[in-house]
Amino acid sequence: MDWNQITGFYHIAKFGSFTRAAETIYKTQSALTHQIKSLESELDCLLFERIGKRKIRLTAAGERFLSFAEEMLRKRNNLIDDLNSLKGLEKGHLKIAAPFTTLYHLLPVPLGKYAGQFPWVELTVLDRTQKNVIQLIKEGDIDFGFVLESMVPKELHSERWQEVETVLLVSKNHPLAREKQVSLEQIEGFPLILPPRGAGFNYRQKLDELFSKHNLKCRVMMESSNVELSALYCEMGLGITFATIVKDLGALKKRNVAVIPLSQYFDPEYIALTMRRDIVLPSYKKAFLDLL
Repeated sequence: MDWNQITGFYHIAKFGSFTRAAETIYKTQSALTHQIKSLESELDCLLFERIGKRKIRLTAAGERFLSFAEEMLRKRNNLIDDLNSLKGLEKGHLKIAAPFTTLYHLLPVPLGKYAGQFPWVELTVLDRTQKNVIQLIKEGDIDFGFVLESMVPKELHSERWQEVETVLLVSKNHPLAREKQVSLEQIEGFPLILPPRGAGFNYRQKLDELFSKHNLKCRVMMESSNVELSALYCEMGLGITFATIVKDLGALKKRNVAVIPLSQYFDPEYIALTMRRDIVLPSYKKAFLDLL
């Protein structure tokens, strides 16, 4: 058994595809297939089973081996970081992921400072939904993720970073623009711009529950997961929208929109930094946390 076999197996299990795994690790599919057959022969068990012509899934033995592979790859990466640090080598890789709005409004300054202080660290920054960020953390594909604290599962470590609140956005020319507080009945009378159901936006699920509880109807004129896009169409007067934003509202100062609190319906939230509990951070990764 060698690292190439373990790495190849891990990527096949991750993608559920020999083809995608081979492309990711720059091997031919035939070479990767040979590696897995050799590994299965050594372990004397099947790690994958085929379902139909194209689909594969892990066997019970494959599930066990996946846990082993994930742990070994994590330990290997941590060891390489530690040895590089011990040898004084300036080499490292920091991988983070967050939704677009967090990347656009909150992370440019700390990331810019970090890149300036640690030019030898390779940065990978991914724009992903909150659900995808959580999955990437669980699979060990990134070091840090940024999501709402309420979405972080118990098995992951999290630290509060920025307090946010859910608000209603309307054009400054909108009939509701001068209101200090609005009711669901008032909101019902206007077309809404909302994120798709299941996209990882907590307030969409909460709104659906509130409207259902009060026997009200959501009139959705547009669905978008991009808060900036939703705010633009709101500014144009095509609908009203919602956003979970940092409390100082700085992100919306350039927009021609009025911001109406919804604290009677939504509790304050926090954007949290999340990571696995079982990793050991080298000093250059800890340094990023100090800049937040």
